[in-house]
Amino acid sequence: LFIKMLKKKISILVTGGAGYIGSHIVEHLVKKRLQIIILDNLKTGSKKLVHKKTIFIKGDINNGKLLKKIFDKYNISTVIHLAGLIDVIESHRNKKKYYRNNVLGTLNLLKSIKASPVKNFIFSSSAGVYGNINKSAKETMRTKPINNYALTKLKSENLIKKYSQNYNFNYAILRYFNVAGASSSGKVGILNRKNNSFFNVLAKQSLKKKPIINIFGNDYKTYDGTCIRDFIHVTDLAIIHLKALENLTLKKKSFLINCGYGKGYSILKIAKLFKKYINKSTDIKFKPPRRGDVAISYSNTSNLKKKIIWKPRYNNIRKILTSAINWEKKISKLNA
Repeated sequence: LFIKMLKKKISILVTGGAGYIGSHIVEHLVKKRLQIIILDNLKTGSKKLVHKKTIFIKGDINNGKLLKKIFDKYNISTVIHLAGLIDVIESHRNKKKYYRNNVLGTLNLLKSIKASPVKNFIFSSSAGVYGNINKSAKETMRTKPINNYALTKLKSENLIKKYSQNYNFNYAILRYFNVAGASSSGKVGILNRKNNSFFNVLAKQSLKKKPIINIFGNDYKTYDGTCIRDFIHVTDLAIIHLKALENLTLKKKSFLINCGYGKGYSILKIAKLFKKYINKSTDIKFKPPRRGDVAISYSNTSNLKKKIIWKPRYNNIRKILTSAINWEKKISKLNA
């Protein structure tokens, strides 16, 4: 497949390709020797994560003139759309900002591909679109987002479905569960110091003499009162994107899949595993629940396994934790 794409001299546009997840996807795409165009405004991404074998353009998806130049200049067949804001708490404080960046940004991107040769559109959505459920999430379930971030993702999904029919392209909507870890290459990981994902917090705390782990909420209707989450290693997620592209190119049919391992872990259980793993005196503190946090979120992976031929390589909490801590050790030395 990728050899055929190479011969046709086509390019892939990755919006948000200088970010945490985007840089991992690009790392794997580059190995296929394809021309990769990265568009990123660097507000949360970093130039340090931009692969040297890509074409990097600093810019925003809301800049229609810039998008036109990109689509006119490069023979882009596929758009992998990752650009967007992801902070659940901030999404409630600044709804207009999230609507503009996530929804209008997606709309602008979709309008820009009208006269282009784009045939495939891969979108990073969120498991948050399901809202509060007490069982594994299936793609056929009714969507009921309870936070503004997830709502912007759902609105974007609907726009993609609509424009797919109008502009004759196929899409793969990937609903991410909780992404964690860092590349085994040691070259890409989280650089955004404002990233408060749980494993990133654990990695930062692992370097302290007396780590403190804050858990938000301990009276949810779960077996230990803390939230249940499905954590997927970022490398496995990156490979899912390549498999999704392969499926779209060969079968030419749109699809929507969950991206997780299909297993839920309580936040408290992860915190206790962390405490045992680092073998340090660790203080686990309970804080009030955060607005917009769902109690239970883990995936049903039957559709994922049906759509793409993929086997997870890092579906082990210890592997995820080790990679996150190793990455944090590396960047802390560089920043010292």
